[in-house]
Amino acid sequence: MSNEPITLAQALSSFDALWSPRIVTRVNDYDARVAKVKGDHVWHVHEDTDEFFLVLDGELRIALREDGGERTVTLPTGAVFTVPRGTEHKPSAPEGAAILLFEPTGTSSVGDRHDEVPAHVDATTGHALPEPA
Repeated sequence: MSNEPITLAQALSSFDALWSPRIVTRVNDYDARVAKVKGDHVWHVHEDTDEFFLVLDGELRIALREDGGERTVTLPTGAVFTVPRGTEHKPSAPEGAAILLFEPTGTSSVGDRHDEVPAHVDATTGHALPEPA
């Protein structure tokens, strides 16, 4: 991880993989991760941590299964949303989006419990950004 400033645009331009977050920096015991997303993720839950989303570009939808039933929140560019720990959720971006996530270091991108993980979703705890050339 670099100890030099990096723009989020620079970080996002360094990879093409979808649903495969890259760690931009760490803050205490948390990762700041960026990801390019398109289509559907997988229904999953993080038992012990909230999950913070900031949409950098595009639109992200997050389906939630809550006590009152299912609902979907729609996040346009610049919007933030936190999925509470223990809430089953499924992010999607029909037209594609770029997002920033804050999660404890080591948190799996497919949570603690999840549906079968499709081939287009990377089950990871985050990848390092490529070293600048």
